[in-house]
Amino acid sequence: MDPQLKRELGLLDSTMLVVGSMIGSGIFIVSADIARTVGCSGWLLAVWLITGAITITAALSYGELACMMPRAGGQYVYLREAYGPLAGFLYGWTLFLVIQTGTIAAVAVGFAKFTGVLLPWFSERHVLFSAFGLKVSAAQLLAIAAIAALTAVNLRGLRLGKTVQNLFTLAKTAALAGLILLAFLIGRNASAVAANLSGAWSAAWTHLAEGRIASVEPVSGAALLAAIGVAMVGSLFASDAWNNVTFTAGEVADPQRNVPLSLVLGTAAVTALYILANLAYLSVLPLSGSPDAADALGRGVQFAANDRIATAAASAILGPRGEAVMAALIMVSTFGCANGLILAGARVYYAMAQDGLFFKRVGSLNRSSVPGAALVLQGLWAGALCLSGTYGDLLDYVIFAVLIFYILTVAGIFILRRKKPDAPRPYKAWGYPLAPALYVLAAAAICADLLIFKPKYTWPGIGIVLLGVPVYFAWKPADRP
Repeated sequence: MDPQLKRELGLLDSTMLVVGSMIGSGIFIVSADIARTVGCSGWLLAVWLITGAITITAALSYGELACMMPRAGGQYVYLREAYGPLAGFLYGWTLFLVIQTGTIAAVAVGFAKFTGVLLPWFSERHVLFSAFGLKVSAAQLLAIAAIAALTAVNLRGLRLGKTVQNLFTLAKTAALAGLILLAFLIGRNASAVAANLSGAWSAAWTHLAEGRIASVEPVSGAALLAAIGVAMVGSLFASDAWNNVTFTAGEVADPQRNVPLSLVLGTAAVTALYILANLAYLSVLPLSGSPDAADALGRGVQFAANDRIATAAASAILGPRGEAVMAALIMVSTFGCANGLILAGARVYYAMAQDGLFFKRVGSLNRSSVPGAALVLQGLWAGALCLSGTYGDLLDYVIFAVLIFYILTVAGIFILRRKKPDAPRPYKAWGYPLAPALYVLAAAAICADLLIFKPKYTWPGIGIVLLGVPVYFAWKPADRP
């Protein structure tokens, strides 16, 4: 008998997958750029609150689709059923080419970079060899080794993969909560708090040129809305990957209950942690600062060294050892995040191959009842992106595309209610039709904002998606319209 997917993920496992895939390195870094874009503590927190509300609303909407179609592939399946196989393929194509593999590469390199803080041999500056214009550092090799190790873990079966996920997610959640408590109980800086409260809603957009302040533009009205939209790129990226649990729906026990519940519990928990983390940063450091200042307090949230705002806060609380503590925390966080991404992503390529839209071998399971070929192919491509060093640019390009796919998926609820009115819906989207419609409108507004203010990151993303159109027609079965 051929191996079959095993429903071994319970509610705790699914929730840990949501939380673990969301918390990588973003929350420790992106608040610096958000602070430069909005310029005050009130709007910094508002950006994270809006992001959290949007994310939870989307998760509540995805719950209905997950209940209707509790199968491997998740979002790929939802798009295929709502819009046809081309839409599903374009999502899977972009996921494999950039979104999932590029994020795996970025998170793995993040793990290696912070390992280099504790073990300098793994520094990015430690170039081991170069050939044909390609320089390979010890950090890149460590990133590839981490991807290979986690791929090997997941090849041995879902039970081992979920155990690693649960352990690392619990560890990093506890560590992040500990950092927040330390900031409130020990690190609170009265002068920083006073400064952050005094100008809490005085928004200003700081523009940089070659790491220096080029201009500071006070913003209000439409300009403030534009700044908020641009700022949300960072918070949305840090809050992404919550949908990964839908990829594994074919392996979730009682999926009609556990998938939607894990989506809501996971996104709500991470949103709360992210807001508390930003309150912690603001209780330790002033938001405003100077890139030329000598210490963390002088640089503030806006100009934390290398945007490592959490490291700056930890150093202010714990002194010189704070950098090492944060490096260890981010190593745990990124390692667990990479495991969740590796575990979940392979299930999409497996579903595509089952539909005849990917390599046939990828649509098979190994002796451990997991999509082994999909895991290996994903690992190889993610490793290649680590070596290329282009994953960062690629991820910038596809943030816009990711939002488009989220919009299409949530809008798919309206389409599927018309196309399949009698389909089983044990759970229906909360607040339908208002909440899903508001999500679509809000996300579309952010996309329009990015098209205007970040064109160099939006149009290339559209191009990457559209490159999949000829690939689809070359790959699709002859009998498929």
